[in-house]
Amino acid sequence: EVQLVESGGGSVQAGGSLRLSCAASGYTDRSYCMGWFRQVPGKAREGVAVVDSDGRTTYADPVKGRFTISKDNAKNTLYLQMNNLKPEDTAMYYCAADEPASIATMGEFQPFYWGRGTQVNVSS
Repeated sequence: EVQLVESGGGSVQAGGSLRLSCAASGYTDRSYCMGWFRQVPGKAREGVAVVDSDGRTTYADPVKGRFTISKDNAKNTLYLQMNNLKPEDTAMYYCAADEPASIATMGEFQPFYWGRGTQVNVSS
């Protein structure tokens, strides 16, 4: 059974940084696509960033230049480094994974596996 467990959320002031982690288990194929989504109550979940089977990274426009997604295959862990955080980044952040694929846009990433989320709060 695939399990994704997020950590690293918290509260920070605008301009600050956080690093989210997602520990994956239950599969051995290191070429799985993995990514991050976020959701604010009352709004649709939105894609934040994804890394595909080829190691290519894709970001949503609101986070480009501020967030960096990376994956440590040896630890089977996904990261999201978030810098220069803004109040509008406040959301529940979810880790997600899916079978190997090449992904060029966030819309192409329709993952099957999801974590339970970690809350990020950014105050002004």
